[in-house]
Amino acid sequence: MLLINPRFPESFWSFRWALRRVLPGKRAVNPPLGLATLAALSPPHWEITIVDENIESVPLEPRADIVGVCGMAVQHPRQRELLGYYRRRGHLAVAGGSYASLCPERFADLADVVIAGEAEHIWPEFCRDYERAGWRRLYQETGVVDLEDSPTPRFDLLDLRRYTNVSLQFSRGCPYRCEFCDIVVMFGRRPRTKPTEQVGRELDALRTAGVRNVFFVDDNLIGHRAKAKALLRYLAEYQRRHGYRFQFGTEASLNLAEDWELLRLFREANFAWVFIGIESPDEKSLRETGKTQNTRGDILESVRRIYHHGIDVFGGFIVGFDSDTTATFGNQYRFIRASGIQVAMVGLLTALPRTPLYARLEREGRLLAATQESDNTRPGTNIAPLRMSYEDMVEGYQALYRRLLEDRCIADRIREKSGHLRRPVYRAEYPRRERLRVVARFLRHGVLPGGPVRWWHFLRTLGTALPRVWPQIISDWIAGLSLQDYAARRFGTRATRELGMARTALETICRRCADCLRRGTLSVSVKRTEASAHLTLTLRGAVDEPFFGDVARLLERVLRGSAVTLSLRIEGVAGGQRELLRRCLRRLACHGDRVYIRVSEHLRPALGIDSSVFNVALD
Repeated sequence: MLLINPRFPESFWSFRWALRRVLPGKRAVNPPLGLATLAALSPPHWEITIVDENIESVPLEPRADIVGVCGMAVQHPRQRELLGYYRRRGHLAVAGGSYASLCPERFADLADVVIAGEAEHIWPEFCRDYERAGWRRLYQETGVVDLEDSPTPRFDLLDLRRYTNVSLQFSRGCPYRCEFCDIVVMFGRRPRTKPTEQVGRELDALRTAGVRNVFFVDDNLIGHRAKAKALLRYLAEYQRRHGYRFQFGTEASLNLAEDWELLRLFREANFAWVFIGIESPDEKSLRETGKTQNTRGDILESVRRIYHHGIDVFGGFIVGFDSDTTATFGNQYRFIRASGIQVAMVGLLTALPRTPLYARLEREGRLLAATQESDNTRPGTNIAPLRMSYEDMVEGYQALYRRLLEDRCIADRIREKSGHLRRPVYRAEYPRRERLRVVARFLRHGVLPGGPVRWWHFLRTLGTALPRVWPQIISDWIAGLSLQDYAARRFGTRATRELGMARTALETICRRCADCLRRGTLSVSVKRTEASAHLTLTLRGAVDEPFFGDVARLLERVLRGSAVTLSLRIEGVAGGQRELLRRCLRRLACHGDRVYIRVSEHLRPALGIDSSVFNVALD
């Protein structure tokens, strides 16, 4: 059996710049915990392989009877493509993941089998049915799963060295009823937890693998406060008993700041950061969406109280509530700047299927069916705002991110945070030599290219902080510059200018490769897109040598300096030029998220293009 986690499209959560420029050997943030759990639920005599397309290419001809493909909503286009590819080749295609759980009807024609809901009971049922050759099309969990039935994930099937964190889960469910959230829809309002001894067995596996950074993927770790405190005490005692320090992160609700004992336990258990859905500093917006747990006190003071315990705060923010206006963007900017939150994920309100928000907006006729309900950090959404135009909302959102990610604002937030986070739990969990390499790469690729202005802002963040806070400051700069890099390419574009760049590139290619254009072994075209431009190159055989040198360098410059996207269609390539083509692709790999490659089927095995680097079409 082959289990695949499809490639994620790039987003703010990718931290692509940090992974490629600064962090040694890392390719993604978190491994696919769900697939590792699924493998553990499978019969022990089954041979299982897990492929995470975010760190490695999918196999074109796997030796597998079953191919299972998971996916969140944002992964659905790639999940659909992979299911179709393997299904056409005679494999039993099984769809699962959160999107299949929310919308199983959308997979009816895409897969042979759909797994909808928590897998602990229905996946073993499917496995038994498969061995009897009598499987059903749909396996849907309708009951409540006891997390004691969830086994220790098969971490041995994952290349954990390639991730910055490794995921664990303690609980499912959340007691709150935020209108936009799908967690309650999937997991209910009564949090269910694993026994602490069960978490200990999972930590044993990670400790054996040498893992230090662990992310509890619970949507609200403190949903059941008493059990959360028991877990935290257990984690602290586990680390003392084994003489092994983990560094944890998780998600929690803002009322964490109300409980001093809980904050103390978080620190003692070595939680370096917590992601909190703050959403808005506007109480009216919070009450409108049912986020009443954020209205009990001063949000800014709550964030600072968490800082005082050495715990960093990552923040989730939303714009687009019915009470929001164009003034909301300024309010969000001022709050985020004053809070010092560096990893501030601002998204446009998005209606996810089966949520109360989706149902209400559908009744009101305010759903925009032409858009996708997936990544809410993209510059678009599927709802029509009430008190501003759609265009003003999107432009205000992009302008907000550009302001937040200016060097001055990055530095101002770090200085603000450093005044409260004086004893950070965070440590750079690398050997000394690796830490020095990370700092050197950060200075070379991050600070120095920014020129004197960035040098000054970086130095002033260090100058007022104690040396023990410097690792946290450098981590914040790495995060800020990674977000800045993404926003500059996605939000800072000017379509007319970039269309001109693409056309200039096309004219240059036409001059330098005139002979192969006349022979028909190369064709090029350019078209304008909504935000930028798109270049298409088609190879049909032997091309002129300048294509692999001058043209490759030209394409790299265009991709580096713009948001232009590139399609490369490879219908034929001369045998002696295959290695030259591979070198060309290596040059473009840093921008692979904007390079779309379609290769004729007979050439795919010979070229071996990495689908974890490029967008490789399989249809």
